[in-house]
Amino acid sequence: MSATVQLGLLIAVATALSSIVGFLYKHRGSVEAPPIEFTRPISSSIALFSSPWYVLGIVVALGSWGLHVAALALAPISLVQATIAGCLVLLTPIAQKLFRHPVTRREWIGVALTAAGLCILAATLSGTGDEAHSDFEAATLAGYVGFATVVGLIVVPFATDGDRAGALMAMSAGLLWGGSDVSIKALTGRLEDEGVLGVLIHPLALVILVLSLLGLLVSARSLQIGRPVAVIAVTSATANVITIASGPIIFGEPLPDDPLGLALRIAAFALVITAAALTPPPGSAAVEAAEPEPAPPVPEPAPAR
Repeated sequence: MSATVQLGLLIAVATALSSIVGFLYKHRGSVEAPPIEFTRPISSSIALFSSPWYVLGIVVALGSWGLHVAALALAPISLVQATIAGCLVLLTPIAQKLFRHPVTRREWIGVALTAAGLCILAATLSGTGDEAHSDFEAATLAGYVGFATVVGLIVVPFATDGDRAGALMAMSAGLLWGGSDVSIKALTGRLEDEGVLGVLIHPLALVILVLSLLGLLVSARSLQIGRPVAVIAVTSATANVITIASGPIIFGEPLPDDPLGLALRIAAFALVITAAALTPPPGSAAVEAAEPEPAPPVPEPAPAR
């Protein structure tokens, strides 16, 4: 593995840590804000930014986004995303110890399965660590990002109520941000030829901006209606499945030559998806079991006679 790719993976670790912290601060601010109304995106966004916690989360997330761009410019997208998703195991201890969120047993199992799946995935990535793998066909990229965007938007109307609303909204945000990340990877490949100015005025820059802002609003709503660990895990797992799969589909990263290696990679993706499915929705039995029972009411003294 080249030194440049190794540096990219180190930056990916910093991306993951800052992303988790930013997510948890955004959750703290989102629950203080009025419910997101998608018919009034500007006023809903202004209400979100009225919370200092949400603003802090956005500042941390912007730093994470800059680190992510640097990592994608230096290393293959599948390696970067595998590293970021592997660091998802730190979500539960950070949420529990630093932010005092209750974490259920199923959430611990879910992130452990994610780690196991990504360890298997990393073991089957031989041959991708020699270069950044940024070449792509425009039509294939447009079809892939367009599909992720359409599915992400279709999911939103089905996430209005019910126990699974938070998870569905989180999946939508993950699809939108996954499409944005794939577009970022494609645009970094144009940096050397077109320069910074050329990249900023490239049509993909507008795609990245729109998907990022849409994902931000959808993600804020998911944080309002879902448990933070479950929502963050589903969002991250969905975005990572989209971006890791784009490696061989869009950017020509090699697949394992032997059937066993290919089967292991497919099993790794299945584990990540299973881990996301294991996160309990709001109101489920697993969540209720983790929540402390309310203290019994204190009986009022009998009236004096």
